[in-house]
Amino acid sequence: MNQRYFFVGVGGSGMTPLAMILAGRGARIAGSDRTLDQGRLAPKFQALRDLGIELFPQDGSGITSAEQTVVASAAVEDSVPDIQAATRVGAPRLSRAQLLASLFNDSRVRIGVAGTSGKSTVTGMIGWILHAVGRDPTVMNGAVMKNFAAPDRPFASALVGQGDAFVSEVDESDGSIALYAPDIAVLNNVSLDHKSLEELRTLFGDFAGKASRVIVNAGDAEAAALAATIGSDRRTTFAVEGEADLVARDLEPEPFAIAFTLAAADERIPVHLSVPGRHNVANALAAIGAAHAAGVPLADAAKAVEGFVGLKRRFELVGEAGGIAVIDDFGHNPDKIAATLDTLLAFPGPLKLLFQPHGYGPLKVMRRELVESLAQRLRPGDELVLPDPVYHGGTTSREVTSADIAADLAALGAPARHIPDRAAAAAHLVAGARPGDRIVVMGARDDTLSQLAADMLAALAKRSDR
Repeated sequence: MNQRYFFVGVGGSGMTPLAMILAGRGARIAGSDRTLDQGRLAPKFQALRDLGIELFPQDGSGITSAEQTVVASAAVEDSVPDIQAATRVGAPRLSRAQLLASLFNDSRVRIGVAGTSGKSTVTGMIGWILHAVGRDPTVMNGAVMKNFAAPDRPFASALVGQGDAFVSEVDESDGSIALYAPDIAVLNNVSLDHKSLEELRTLFGDFAGKASRVIVNAGDAEAAALAATIGSDRRTTFAVEGEADLVARDLEPEPFAIAFTLAAADERIPVHLSVPGRHNVANALAAIGAAHAAGVPLADAAKAVEGFVGLKRRFELVGEAGGIAVIDDFGHNPDKIAATLDTLLAFPGPLKLLFQPHGYGPLKVMRRELVESLAQRLRPGDELVLPDPVYHGGTTSREVTSADIAADLAALGAPARHIPDRAAAAAHLVAGARPGDRIVVMGARDDTLSQLAADMLAALAKRSDR
């Protein structure tokens, strides 16, 4: 492969792994990113340079030839100088989803992971299982997979393998899931995030309809309804303590791990995961089912998944200082937040939560469900602080804000407040934290949240040293 690509927004969570895969396959990659221009996330951009990816300011200077294919996400406006430069020189354009789907669809064994929640974790688990059994897969993920990270590869959100399997999470939020043609389709769950349930049912149903084998969560009402439309010869169902082809029984939670028994036909296989929570048991069942559909014996898949150590920003323990734990988490919609809080609530200690919503549009869509989910779980002694939503520029409607969510929660008696500035919100939680508390930073679409969590831990450590 000697093709030339220019990624506009190369530091994005969906762009970086795609650039890594193409670079690993011999393509010439360059790119730009406004976060780079703002001087933020320097280690990430240095890691891209170390892979041979040339970086430019987002001023059009990197796009000089019609031989370059310009790749941009849907969030990049036509007014961005790079896009104007592409038009000027006649460079062809592809969306990130179009390019990824073409790579995916050209692969021999195509494993697509869909669902509103858990996609990245299931993708990482499948990738790890296939890697551990020697299948050498290519994996496209939206999060850093700790199993594949190393000092010289700190941002391992992709794995470039020589085997026949291509494992990728697929996105329903922009409708691009329609571009993918999976052999094996995984459907974890269906719930509100970016689109209405009616739209999601159609998108996920069409996706599943293309696959020769569908791995579907019978423990999720919407996914189970879709499973009922798929012939039994094409589906593998899974459930946590329910009825399905793959069932997890006898759950034994630990603060940062969980054990269970996998029941499948006449097999009973003990499994001890290195990641916590009931939701991760469901994720593991999905991954085991997908790997088995790809030819991995069930017992081998179950054994391998035990070695999966998680993703960055998925219930990640950043550290502990002065008896206070700091956890960094990707939770940003009702289901993801509920899964994280349920995992935490299984063990003692007040929760001090900083939740940065991932946009004004999603807040409008999920307002009622988000408020209900949080109000059911926040207890006296807990505290939720909401800064303003992440905003990267452009035009957006601000019909529902963080202040509205905080007001809705307060009206229900939940301990929530709006502090517009994120740094001030973090400082407020640090100042009020006491030994035994657990601080959790939650949100999506903003890689700097990890640095915020690290800064909060440092502030706690400094305070405890006094």
